[in-house]
Amino acid sequence: MHLQKGMTMAELYIHIPFCVRKCLYCDFLSFPAGDDVKEKYVEALCEEIMCIGEERCRASLSSVFIGGGTPSILPAENIERIMKCVKDCFMMDEDAEITIECNPGTVDEDKFRRYRECGINRISFGLQSADDEELKRLGRIHTYSDFETGYKIAVSAGFTNINVDLMSDIPGQTVSSWEKTIRTVCMLDPAPAHISAYSLIVEEETPFGEMQKEGKLDIPDEDTDREMYHMTSKVLSEYGYSRYEISNYAKPGFECRHNTGYWTGVPYYAAGLDASSYYDHCRYMNTDDMDSYMREPAAGPFLIEKLGTEELMSEFMILGLRMIRGVSREEFKKRFSVELDEVYGDRIRKFISEGLLEESVMPDSRIFLTERGLDLANHVMQAFI
Repeated sequence: MHLQKGMTMAELYIHIPFCVRKCLYCDFLSFPAGDDVKEKYVEALCEEIMCIGEERCRASLSSVFIGGGTPSILPAENIERIMKCVKDCFMMDEDAEITIECNPGTVDEDKFRRYRECGINRISFGLQSADDEELKRLGRIHTYSDFETGYKIAVSAGFTNINVDLMSDIPGQTVSSWEKTIRTVCMLDPAPAHISAYSLIVEEETPFGEMQKEGKLDIPDEDTDREMYHMTSKVLSEYGYSRYEISNYAKPGFECRHNTGYWTGVPYYAAGLDASSYYDHCRYMNTDDMDSYMREPAAGPFLIEKLGTEELMSEFMILGLRMIRGVSREEFKKRFSVELDEVYGDRIRKFISEGLLEESVMPDSRIFLTERGLDLANHVMQAFI
């Protein structure tokens, strides 16, 4: 693997591509597999992690995210093996955030206990809905009762940092059923530390994409989508959640460090099939061919793009504006040795005059989306591409 050295602080993403079955909306690289394939994949994954650690001089990690797919489908000993490899190959911040994504239908008491023992300190549940009929329409394998059971076991195992993923715009969903889902999750005891609330995006190469082409997908219309969107922030604020990113809400101190790193330009390494990395101002991508990955996991990623100053500035603005706190003039100048207004002043003034952007001056000067700007976020961000 040919990687440039020098970066000492980063994040690590680990991709587990296995699942019980594909959900009808999913376009991620995931698929069912037998135990022998899973075992060989974990062996290859650990070989790649060791290679990254060697090439990056045992860089210090502020966060690790084990995603998928459904990582919790693996036997606990596989996750333990992966975590041991990570700790052997990297230096870890004392308070590193270590997350594993879990499907409610694939966890039990023993898994959560062993997750805790190997250093995992954050659980991310893919619930999507508290309505069993809506879950069926999505092709999920679990019921709300399954989630509730798994959630209670995670809490009993000592996890205090738990995220729950929720999805709006599900086929057949109504504003009232969406509100019921949000309130049901918020009233869990204890309440989740973090909630991600995304709207369904119908991708072409999925069963939902085919159904939409045939006119058979009954998703909420645009007006209903907007009503759900506005109601989400309102209801979550009632339960003490603060919105810190377009689709993410947290109790104080529980913002997701890993995702915040993505949005603020922290370098990240990635291990696993089709996993993508960003470091040294370059994007990299692993192969998406399982046979190739299994044969040579240490071959490393291939270069997708080397970002120039213009692209880095664009990313700084687009990703930064996803955050409710927006972008810092001081940080922009520190990174690029030029004032923000010299590059984007005309666009910023235009959107401020239209009520889509606003500027704060305390404690530092930041540019951020207004409430109306959040509604038209894609329109604003496109101007910085």
